[in-house]
Amino acid sequence: MRPSAFLNPKFLSLAAVLAAAGTLVACETNDTLGRSQFLLVDNADLEPSALQGWQELMKTAKVSTDATLNRRVKTVGAKIVAAGGYDPSQWEYVLFQDDQPNAFVIPGNKIGVNTGLFKVVKNDDQLAAVLGHEAAHVLGKHAAERYSQQVGSQIALQTAVGATSGRTQQVIANYGGMGAQLGLLLPYSRKHELEADRIGVDIMVKAGYKASESVALWRNMQALNQGKPPEFLSTHPSDDTRIAQLESYIRSKGYK
Repeated sequence: MRPSAFLNPKFLSLAAVLAAAGTLVACETNDTLGRSQFLLVDNADLEPSALQGWQELMKTAKVSTDATLNRRVKTVGAKIVAAGGYDPSQWEYVLFQDDQPNAFVIPGNKIGVNTGLFKVVKNDDQLAAVLGHEAAHVLGKHAAERYSQQVGSQIALQTAVGATSGRTQQVIANYGGMGAQLGLLLPYSRKHELEADRIGVDIMVKAGYKASESVALWRNMQALNQGKPPEFLSTHPSDDTRIAQLESYIRSKGYK
């Protein structure tokens, strides 16, 4: 389950120019997360490009006509969205015919669920854990923060290249992007995932679902996943990490 943002190169260039000029104030407190965020944009700024990408996806992807699964996704989804403080009528859920067990959210209130997800989702509580996780990415403004990190890292790399010369400049140009990827962007993405896990549990409980089923979901996923890359090279935490942190959080909140 990962946040998806369809990024507009023109907007990226404009944001980079403005940020480099020092005209953007990028720190904002997110009460849901309980921390400040580096934001050059908001969710709404990403919606036009995201919705354009969604429209392209709808033209090329195969949408499932399974009536039972579609009904489950929409019914559970509406409860989760309402528990997250949103109007369910403003959200769209689409079930894609795809064997990969995945779901994703994009700015513009669109959630995609693959039919393959039901390899690991065994009941509606576990489906609520998935959809709560995706709604949590929106509440957490994770797509906007991720986008802002990408812009910021590009600006920093360009500045470093411009401020050096010779072999140092060549090394930064060749390997600086990899350093930013491993040192900032990937770890922060893992942080987003763990935040979405916790907030998603709060949402699913508020919607009337059983928190412990989120742990069961990840145990199912763990049994399915083989040959994953080391956690430090992944945008997602390891299943062991997610399970341990979910169990700890559920205990701390007194959830069942």
